[in-house]
Amino acid sequence: MSRALPPPRHLRTLGLAATGLLLIGLAPAAPSAAKTVPVAAPAPESAQSPATIPGVDEIASSPNMRLVANTPIGEPLNTSVNSDLAFQGRYVFVGNYNGFQIHDIARPERPKLVSQVLCPGSQNDISVHGDLLFLSTDSPRSDDSCASDRVNPDQTAWEGIKIFDISDKTAPRYVKSVQTACGSHTHTLVPARARNTVYLYVSSYGPSDTYVGCARPHDSISIIKVPVKNPTASSVVAVPNLFPDGGYEGRPGGSATSGCHDITVYPEKDLAAGACMGDGILLDIADREAPRVINRVRDTENFAFWHSATFNNAGTKVVFVDELGGGGAATCNATVGPNRGANAVYDLSGKGDARKLTFRSYFKIPRANADTENCVAHNGSLLPVKGRDIMVQSWYQGGISVWDFTDSTKPKEIGYWERGPLSDSELTFGGTWSAYYYNGYIYSSDTIKGLDILEINDPRTASAKLTRYREFNPQTQPSYRSR
Repeated sequence: MSRALPPPRHLRTLGLAATGLLLIGLAPAAPSAAKTVPVAAPAPESAQSPATIPGVDEIASSPNMRLVANTPIGEPLNTSVNSDLAFQGRYVFVGNYNGFQIHDIARPERPKLVSQVLCPGSQNDISVHGDLLFLSTDSPRSDDSCASDRVNPDQTAWEGIKIFDISDKTAPRYVKSVQTACGSHTHTLVPARARNTVYLYVSSYGPSDTYVGCARPHDSISIIKVPVKNPTASSVVAVPNLFPDGGYEGRPGGSATSGCHDITVYPEKDLAAGACMGDGILLDIADREAPRVINRVRDTENFAFWHSATFNNAGTKVVFVDELGGGGAATCNATVGPNRGANAVYDLSGKGDARKLTFRSYFKIPRANADTENCVAHNGSLLPVKGRDIMVQSWYQGGISVWDFTDSTKPKEIGYWERGPLSDSELTFGGTWSAYYYNGYIYSSDTIKGLDILEINDPRTASAKLTRYREFNPQTQPSYRSR
């Protein structure tokens, strides 16, 4: 079935009117059936691509990757699309433009849907900490409830962060909201030095002089302080201006900076990398309430929209993502080429405020996609492979790629898995939004197909299975050096 592409900002919202907060416990769904396209064994150093583009809903993959399970999006959330993921113990939390889902993944081959929460407010970016779950609302709502309606972006609209108590995974409770300037497109959980506090770095963009708290130029982020034992006391404690000079002014085909899209923090190193539309930035976050920009980079030739970032484990590299076309365009083709809608690998060198980012290379999946497939670099995370820099990443309908950037100048793909296009006749939005490695498996939030669970079996990634996390929010990057 064809689905309309999400509209371009304010916010890429696939909004539907809400009727309230709804919790539903469901039995596990059977994996979806799809025809598999066999692929020849790969060359030693890279994954081979299929000779032709797979047909509608066909699966193609390198021999070292396989689908373990699929759980479709259940009612009532299946009227919208899935977004980001967070993990805790035996559970994966799946954001959806209409709310979120909790799955029990104690047995990854048989995931169980524990509960669903109906709470529209695109894009419902998600993170968890202990008994708390945080949800981003980035579409103007009539109020802060889960029964709100979408309204025009004026001085009365509400956007921001919703906080849920998830001590009972079968019945999450909405306990607090915090309004933020320009809403919350994404947010990043930042642990404080004291265990009784966490912070949320709230990223938003798309300022308007007629919109509540979102006047131009909007060169800031919002910082929310959350007392873990008293979440109802959460509040905005700082709104630091990251771009006193206004940031990148933009160009045809390249976004101006007017806020940030996403921030990844590396708390152990007191560092963060911000992807801020027209700028990539490196921040010192030693003072959690006063992050400081210590280096800034731009790509005025190939990058259209600085979307997200990932550190390597040593903290000596940063991968920035260019979401050319906003996730709704077909950019994995010969016309667009290998350097646009790609990743850019930067080396990070120096000490203290003298640290700087230096560009080394681009990486884009080596497979051409059909012109009916939205395909561009999107969310991913490291595999905890000691001694190497290996990442898994979503590419919407381009599928899931596992790639090695140990050599910053010569990144290469070592595995992939993808479905064929949703349509062979028209450009149709779909594919994987996020792909993250967690405790031995790759979890993919497919916008249309639901939760995919995959496994990679490769000697180059085998050591990753030795690392186990109790909690994992991908934009809060953990270290696995000492494990």
